[in-house]
Amino acid sequence: MKIHLLLKKEEVDTVQMDENKIAVVFDVLLATSTITACLDYGARQVIPVMDEAEALKEAKNFSQEDISLVGEYDGKTIDGFLDPAPLALKEHVAAKTVVLSTTNGTVAIRKAASAKEVYIASLLNGRAVSKQIADMYDNETIIVVCSGSKNQFCLEDFYGAGYFIDQLVNAYGGQIDLTDSALTAKLFYENVSDQAVLRDSRVGKMLENYGFEDDIAYVNQRGILSVIPRLVDGKTIMEERRQQ
Repeated sequence: MKIHLLLKKEEVDTVQMDENKIAVVFDVLLATSTITACLDYGARQVIPVMDEAEALKEAKNFSQEDISLVGEYDGKTIDGFLDPAPLALKEHVAAKTVVLSTTNGTVAIRKAASAKEVYIASLLNGRAVSKQIADMYDNETIIVVCSGSKNQFCLEDFYGAGYFIDQLVNAYGGQIDLTDSALTAKLFYENVSDQAVLRDSRVGKMLENYGFEDDIAYVNQRGILSVIPRLVDGKTIMEERRQQ
């Protein structure tokens, strides 16, 4: 197995996502954490879209009572949409289709859609996703995609990716070839795992200023959820059954 890491979603353009690649996408603050939480809350599925216009177009395919429109752009909740923060959605998504639009995370997922498989991961479910990949795949190339923020590196995604890579190496047990970027993320996680990386990151500070301290604390919990979100048709995220 080979593991490579992309520092921001824009780097997907330089790596051919094809039938030989398994993509694992991170946007720890907050899109991939929110997707994981929504499925844990009982959402039927999550549809990640590129922007507000696509979200509104997608919503027309569903009856109003069966859908939750969730989204932000540049950190501000889109008018008429629910706030894309995990704790705010707990009472709003059960048995519904969530149409989610975010500045970075949903865009990263869609950019990776041509890979053989696309998994959505966070600190919340990094252990579960790593075990699923270790159990299901052998001698594959795993591309870990950090969403970043508007072509900028984000510390929290790098930290989450390092946690996932650390878990995957432990779960796989076989020979793994880590590229320098993947190894650096793993070593970074191992050396700062007891520090407040999410809260101290640029995006973390911004969210804290917006009053999302509780959401930051929630998504900072490692391995508490067994949800395994997977992109099943290039545009819809559903929970995958765990490998027995």
